[in-house]
Amino acid sequence: MPVRAAIIHTIDKKPDGNPAALILRDSELGESAVLDDLLFELNNAYNAKAGKGWGLFHAESGAYPFSGWLREYLAGTASFVEFSRNAVEHYTRIIEESNLSTGGQFVVIHSQQGMTDYILVAVLNHSNGVSVDDKIDVVPAAFIDFSQLQLAARINVSEWQNNPKSKQYVSYIKGKRPHELFRDFLGALEGVDGPGETRTLLKAFGDFVESEDLQEDAARERLNTLVDYANSQTKVGGTISLEELSGLIDEERPKAFYDHIRNKDYGLSPEIPPDKRTLKQFQRFTGRTEGLAITFEAHLLGSKIEFDEANGTLLIRSVPTQLSDQLKRRALQQNKSA
Repeated sequence: MPVRAAIIHTIDKKPDGNPAALILRDSELGESAVLDDLLFELNNAYNAKAGKGWGLFHAESGAYPFSGWLREYLAGTASFVEFSRNAVEHYTRIIEESNLSTGGQFVVIHSQQGMTDYILVAVLNHSNGVSVDDKIDVVPAAFIDFSQLQLAARINVSEWQNNPKSKQYVSYIKGKRPHELFRDFLGALEGVDGPGETRTLLKAFGDFVESEDLQEDAARERLNTLVDYANSQTKVGGTISLEELSGLIDEERPKAFYDHIRNKDYGLSPEIPPDKRTLKQFQRFTGRTEGLAITFEAHLLGSKIEFDEANGTLLIRSVPTQLSDQLKRRALQQNKSA
């Protein structure tokens, strides 16, 4: 993923009530292997975050100026440095007015992946550690702790420019007050409900499996394909393409699942932002022994299914109607024979 432009400014904001101090760079970061590593680690940390929001920009205004500065930079009427300075100064004003101590390294990176351009904005923090110097002495060392990434967003610039109807070209880490202020700084509003869309996709898949009257093994194989594909997209920060997914689920009839979704009108977008937490809920647990086969989805634990670890037993509520009817007939036959 080539870096087209990158810069870091420092927001020195301490929890002592004093105003934040800005330390601004006056030039872009030069190309280097270290910068490439920074982008790689930052993207990995961002993609690994669960619970991201997907949306679009508010109309440009005095309250939401970020998109206007970005537009000027992309049009060539403002430099990347000017764009980043406007952004960090605006963000600093917001945290000052909100009495938040959320300083750190304010990073802006313009990168390209294939034919797609992205702008990544993040606030990074250091953690203290130790290292060994040239004299083989133990010395203190500060490092960027990517595992603690909390405030970050990524704009799909190409989609923003080429698809004005899109409602998911901005993604951001969701959360409470600091995260909401960071989203407001961007001027972003939620356009797509990632968890809701993922749940609807899984519901559509369940309906499709039922309508196709698939055997358990075939249904499980297709579900695994769906989850594996969705998880692979979350790892690279991508979306689920319904057409591509349909082809993976059934290679012999690659349009079958896609046509099912369209004909039933589930209201799904052609491209869906996958939600990691929702996908984890649909992990399947499977076990087989001595004529007994049990398969259920993870989200049923605690509601319709309870696991007693101490006794090694499962309590199943809401037994499937077909199974319940079979057991009732069996009990009736036994009572007649008695």
